[in-house]
Amino acid sequence: MDLFKALTGKNPVEFEKAAHILVDTPDVELFQKLIKQDDFLFDFVKNNVAKRIQNACNKDNYLNLLKFMDYYSSSYDTVIAEVLYQYGGISLLNVIKENFLNGNDSKKAYAAKFLSFLPEENLRELLPDIRRSAESDFEPLLINSIEILSKLNDNISKQNAINKLNSEDEFEQYNAVKFLVAYGATDTLSKILGIMKKSSLSENIASEIPYLIPIEELLNENFDEGILVLCNIVSAIPEIISLSSVIDFNLLEIFENLYNSLTSTSALLLRVAKDKFEALTENEEYLFDCDKNTKDEVYSIKRFLDKINVNKLNSLLYDELYDESDFVFFAVDYVNDVEELETLLDSKNQTLILKVLTTLKEKQALTQAHKELALHNITNCDIKQVVDVL
Repeated sequence: MDLFKALTGKNPVEFEKAAHILVDTPDVELFQKLIKQDDFLFDFVKNNVAKRIQNACNKDNYLNLLKFMDYYSSSYDTVIAEVLYQYGGISLLNVIKENFLNGNDSKKAYAAKFLSFLPEENLRELLPDIRRSAESDFEPLLINSIEILSKLNDNISKQNAINKLNSEDEFEQYNAVKFLVAYGATDTLSKILGIMKKSSLSENIASEIPYLIPIEELLNENFDEGILVLCNIVSAIPEIISLSSVIDFNLLEIFENLYNSLTSTSALLLRVAKDKFEALTENEEYLFDCDKNTKDEVYSIKRFLDKINVNKLNSLLYDELYDESDFVFFAVDYVNDVEELETLLDSKNQTLILKVLTTLKEKQALTQAHKELALHNITNCDIKQVVDVL
C-alpha cells in the first residue's frame, strides 16, 4: 500500500490505517513526504490529513509526534501542538522549553505553537525569549511567537511595533504591520492605513489588512479606505497575493454590491479589477496550479466584470483626478483626456508628475513642453534624470 496516497486519499479503511502507521511507528519519512508535498496539496486535503493524524493519536503514542518536529509545516503545527498538550500538558514543558530555546527553527516554531496552549502563568518566565523569537527571520516562528504575545497582552512588544511604523525604512514598517496584524491590534488600523497610502509596499501592506479586519466591515466603517485597500489587493494578485484570495476575501459579492451603488472610487476599483481579471483568464499560466473552486470563482468574477458598462465606470473616474486624491495614481491609468492629465503636471507630488509623463508617453502624447513644465516642479535629482530620458 502506498501510505502517502492512502493517507491523503478518500478510502476510510486505508487512510485510518496509514494514519496509525504514521503515528505508531513513527514514520518520519512519510511525514517528510507530506511536508515536501505541502505546496501541491489542496487545503481541504491537508485539513483531512491533520484530522486523521489527530484521530490516530492516544495516550500511548502521542509522544511519537516529537519525532516530527524537525520538519515544520503550518498545516500540521496546530494538530501536533494540540495533541501534545491534550495528553502531556504541563508535564512536557521542560522538553518543549528546550526545543524553544535551543532547537532548530522548525523545533522552535512547533514549540511556540505548543506554548500558545499553556496558561499565562507558565509563560511569563519565557517572555523575553518569546519577544526575541517574534523578530525571527523564520516566519512560522515569528507568527507563533506573536500569537503568544497577543495572548499575554504584551504591550511592550506591541508598542515597539507601533514605534517602528514611524521608521524611515519601509521594510521595517512592513514588518511592524505584519506584527500588529498577527497580534490582532485592531486599534492600530488607522496608522496602518496611513502607512499603506505612502509606502511603495502598499500592495504588501494591503494584503495584510483583511486579516486584521474583514473587508466588508472596513467598507462599512470607512468606505473609501476600504476601496483603496481593495484596489491594492486586486493589483497584487497573483504576484503578491495568491489567487485563492478571491474566495477568501469574497471579491465577487463585494464587486456585485459595489456596482449597484457606484461612486468614483468604487468605479475605479471595478475598472482595475476588470483589467486584472482579463489578464488572469487570458494567461493559463496564472490558473494552472489553482484548485477547481478558485478557477470557477475567477471565471465567475470575469463574467460579471464583462457585463458591466465600462463607459459608465470611466465617466466617474475623473472625480479622482486631483492631487490630494488617494486614488489618483490608479485613475491616471484610465484617463484618455490629455488635457485632464496635463493639469496634474503642476502637482506637488513629484512621483505623480513622473507617472503622468510616463502615461502621456504611452499615449504618444508627450511633448517637450510637458517635460519642461514638469521639470519646473521637480527637485528630486533621480526623478529629473528619468524625465530627461523620457
